[in-house]
Amino acid sequence: MLETVRGPRQLIVGEGVAQNIPRVVAESGSRVLVVTDQVLLRQPGVTDILAAVRQKAEIVEVFSDATADVPLTDVALAVSAAAEVDADVILAIGGGTVIDLAKIVGVIRRHGGTPRDYYGESRVPGPTIPLVAVPTTSGTGSELTPVSVLTDPDRALKVGVSSVHIVPDFAIVDPELTYTCPATVTAHSGIDAFCHAVESYTARPRAHGPRDPVEQVFLGRNPVTDHYALQAARRIARSLRRAVSNGGDTQARADMSYGSMLAGLAFSHAGNAAPHALQYPIGAATHTPHGLGVGLLLPYALDAARDAIGDRLAVLAGVCGLDVTDASDAEATDTFLTWLDGLLADIGIPPTLADIGVARADLPRFAEMASGVTRLIQNHPGPTDTASLTAILEAAWTGDRTRRS
Repeated sequence: MLETVRGPRQLIVGEGVAQNIPRVVAESGSRVLVVTDQVLLRQPGVTDILAAVRQKAEIVEVFSDATADVPLTDVALAVSAAAEVDADVILAIGGGTVIDLAKIVGVIRRHGGTPRDYYGESRVPGPTIPLVAVPTTSGTGSELTPVSVLTDPDRALKVGVSSVHIVPDFAIVDPELTYTCPATVTAHSGIDAFCHAVESYTARPRAHGPRDPVEQVFLGRNPVTDHYALQAARRIARSLRRAVSNGGDTQARADMSYGSMLAGLAFSHAGNAAPHALQYPIGAATHTPHGLGVGLLLPYALDAARDAIGDRLAVLAGVCGLDVTDASDAEATDTFLTWLDGLLADIGIPPTLADIGVARADLPRFAEMASGVTRLIQNHPGPTDTASLTAILEAAWTGDRTRRS
């Protein structure tokens, strides 16, 4: 047995824990770069946090121009802001975009160069400056993960920087900061978290050599990640609809924060799979939200791999509260996928790729591009040749999962 579990130096989760942010930041450094966005900057909760941090720190510079999908222009601007105050700690308050931006800024602040120097796995040479990550959505799990996803104008799909060195030092997960999250963002981030849980639980297991836990980031599923993934799926399944329909449902918000956090811990080791790899070119082409894309693709990717993971889909059905006690694996798989279809519809995820403007003629090209995202596609439990990936996209374009029993 050879495994590893990665995470922040300290994870603090629960209602009201945001009050610890100023102390944690001040203990990590004295010259603070805060990374956030313009919408969050106007939220009273964020305003209060910044005021408290200013009382504790010597210098506080706020970069509030983070935009969706972390374009390289944002990275350059944020790096300049960090240099102006000689920042020695970063505080990220926001969703996955904000935290991913903060991660790559920390890399460049410590090691120099440009983001392109670090694309791929394990190319960050060592620790970065301290990062305190505070999520305001329940979805990406970026506050816990070794991944920063960026948009490069010279690339036709998103790119990732993956390294154990970019896991935030502190993750402070306070469900109260998600109460004002809009319904659409709640839906897209929440289904992204559910995908993280399901993709981790169904990821292909892989044998490891003694150097792999250091040289590779995603290593396939293991018993520890299975535990995190199932607990995440349970919480998200029972609460995502409620959080979307009623943002003031505090129990649902707590479940989503915990579920997102647990899913982040799961995929930090096990890795994501085909839905994420396929979303990269589709998201770049359609400019649709990441969570929308992976949520749409998830049932089609699972159905394509059902021969390999029917037993696991049956477990997920039970975890998600479905009555499959006397069902075969095939029956439980059908029950789970039907339930998933209903969940996606209820939170506003379109059922087909055609609905989001994907041209059918582009499907083989998108499959070919996704096949090159090795760090993700190697985790898919079904066939991963281009023809098989194209078949998943064809099913997602037409909405026809003919493999159902």
